[in-house]
Amino acid sequence: MIRVTRLNGEQFALNPDLIERVEGHPDTVVFLVDGTRYVVQQRVEDVLTEIREYRASILATAYEMDRGTYRSPLREDHDSDGNASVVPFPAREER
Repeated sequence: MIRVTRLNGEQFALNPDLIERVEGHPDTVVFLVDGTRYVVQQRVEDVLTEIREYRASILATAYEMDRGTYRSPLREDHDSDGNASVVPFPAREER
């Protein structure tokens, strides 16, 4: 989720996977795939940066989990050795 701010100052979290487009005319408007629109204080470039950082954090977390170095900032109830891991894709059969 990314955090954005309405024009009235109210902050909320938005799922970037549901964003269809972001336009600035002159206010920044975020359009979701279901037709919902949000007018936000952030500039278009700032919203795009938030989306990139969100997606990069997912990849970084997956990398850490795969290497066994991930530690959840929220919970420490992983498996017995304290590590979490990414579920690997099944091996591809060669034809």
